[in-house]
Amino acid sequence: MADIAKLAGVAVSTVSRALAGSPLVSADTRARIAELAKEHGYSINVGAQNLRLGQNQTIAVVVPYEAATGQNLSDPFFLSLLGCVVNAITARGWEVLLSRVEANAIESVAQPVLTGRAMGLVLMGHLNAFEPLNDLVRRGIPIVVWGALRPGQQFCTVGGDNFRGGELAGRHLVDQGARRILFLGDPALPEFGQRLEGCLAAQRAAGIEPDPELQKPVPLLPAAIDAHLASLVGAGIAFDAVFAASDLAAATAIGTLRRLGIRVPQDVAVVGYDDITIAVHFDPPLTTVRQPIEQAGLAIVDSLLAQIEGRPAESTILPTELIQRRSSLP
Repeated sequence: MADIAKLAGVAVSTVSRALAGSPLVSADTRARIAELAKEHGYSINVGAQNLRLGQNQTIAVVVPYEAATGQNLSDPFFLSLLGCVVNAITARGWEVLLSRVEANAIESVAQPVLTGRAMGLVLMGHLNAFEPLNDLVRRGIPIVVWGALRPGQQFCTVGGDNFRGGELAGRHLVDQGARRILFLGDPALPEFGQRLEGCLAAQRAAGIEPDPELQKPVPLLPAAIDAHLASLVGAGIAFDAVFAASDLAAATAIGTLRRLGIRVPQDVAVVGYDDITIAVHFDPPLTTVRQPIEQAGLAIVDSLLAQIEGRPAESTILPTELIQRRSSLP
């Protein structure tokens, strides 16, 4: 920091304030200091700084929201995962600061740390905010993201093995006789894209060439799923199985298919994803891919605390498993 101050011709305290985003430093000076820090590979470990100062023992848990994706905090899977994360945080004697951020303003996610209200961040899904999250790491902000591991990321992630989960679902449906598997979800979202790729790999391994018409992006909103299924049926595009990127999407699909006079599983087999608690109570009970959320909560918190303490933290891919129930079995 002293070297950066010398290069910028300012006091060390000015560099400290600038790198923390303080409004007490002019925007031009902050930009000049940030550029010098980037050029010379300098970043401040905000979590370690807060730990030394003994400012707090709070972790910020941030939920990104984008209406177009259909993902919502009220989704039973996210609520369960959130509960596991909070349990793991409090079990270690820390406090939780919960907030939501719009997906198009993901850069603001670091504010709880930069303002000293929290010492690290748990982000419950990264959507497509790749570079903004890499930038947080370069700025030394402790962060762990729930979601898919992707090439080139610098931030630490904890997530289920989405490719394997999709592969398990696809192989199971093929084993039940399916030859035209419809995917429900938006492959542009990293987790959903990996689930689709796994399902496609299972089909190709069985000598089946998937139909692109059955892979078009669909928001996980009930109205969008209902319209998509009705459109396919109306256009005479055949499918004998559905692989939904979430259990709620699978439940919506079952209801729509029933309204269209299509029986589950006699006419169309259905597999969901997540194994939410109520999946076993669906009619018919839902075959689904289970994610180990209790293990995920512990891994997320342990990885974040390691960063706060100045230790390295590697990304973690957790195992997924197929839970077979009547929605996919003849």
